[in-house]
Amino acid sequence: MKTSVRNLAIAAGTCMIAALSSCSDKKWQAEGTVTGAEGKELILEAPNNFGQWYALDTVKVNSDGKFKTRQIPAGHPEVYRLTLGKESLYFPIDSTETVTITADTSAYSNGYKLAGSTSAEKMQQINDLIYKVVAGQGEQAVAYDPELKRALAQLILSDPSGIVAYYTLFRRVGDTPLFNPEDRSDLKMIGAVANAFVSKRPNDPRTDYLSQLYLSSRRSNGLRAATDTIVANEITLPEISLLDRNGKERSLTEEAAKGKVMILNFTAYGAENSPAINLELAKIYDANKNAGIEIYQVSVDNDEFVWRQAAANIPWIAVFNSPKHGATNLMKYNVTNLPATFVINRRGELVERVDNITQLSSAVARYL
Repeated sequence: MKTSVRNLAIAAGTCMIAALSSCSDKKWQAEGTVTGAEGKELILEAPNNFGQWYALDTVKVNSDGKFKTRQIPAGHPEVYRLTLGKESLYFPIDSTETVTITADTSAYSNGYKLAGSTSAEKMQQINDLIYKVVAGQGEQAVAYDPELKRALAQLILSDPSGIVAYYTLFRRVGDTPLFNPEDRSDLKMIGAVANAFVSKRPNDPRTDYLSQLYLSSRRSNGLRAATDTIVANEITLPEISLLDRNGKERSLTEEAAKGKVMILNFTAYGAENSPAINLELAKIYDANKNAGIEIYQVSVDNDEFVWRQAAANIPWIAVFNSPKHGATNLMKYNVTNLPATFVINRRGELVERVDNITQLSSAVARYL
């Protein structure tokens, strides 16, 4: 996230202009209780522009289980998380509100309660609906329970341009997505949110991805309902043009125009899971290269030497998104976590995002 220095400057300037106002009034706050975590530390994390969560602050839980953190606003609505060990709980922040969190270490990631703002209360309603179905029917039921989907749709449509609507569309319960763009009913909901973002949040980095996802998915499954009202020009495949290990510039759109099914993968070779990801990609590449498949892999490593060593023997297109390139290419595809993987069909259309690498092979097979 590139906002902290900028917002510090904004906050300082505001305080100089309005001397009677305190800078502390310009912060949002999260406070509450975590039973069972007395004396421990929570890690407050925010999503950065390179697709990863980074530590924003360390939050001490007092001996009575209470905690509090105050932070400068990001400049746009965002979802943050508090991590304890290997578990995380999520909460939304729109501006400078105070969100209250009540949790217990026995059910830290799925039993917490949110309050204090409209967005927090809405996220709590969504959490309650989801976990009621999970408790009764299991994680996989969340994608197919008609009552749950209707209730979620009502909450999303009550504020389709809100951060909670976006969060809900892309939320997964275990390995199960709540909304699947291949499902026509789910795609209509994605279209409604995309339309709201285009109308009310045109400069939000999430807007282009929502529009692209909706329009490309609509083409791929033939949805042409009269209720589709998205106000956006059809977006071509967002361009990425970077140098490969031989110093040759490789254009994603030019490669996609060659008529092959393509895997677009954002990764960091220095990450712990990188060898396993590349092994899975290699299996898919070897099995399908004669059927017409290509991989365009974007590395966002900070160390070019590490990237060059790792890319030396890779048989597909491997390009380097150096620190000087910043987050522009990642934001085009709304990459908020690494690895991030997409499928591009033979017509050069972005047709699917695959979050679970074990499901990539079957996703690719649908377009060969």
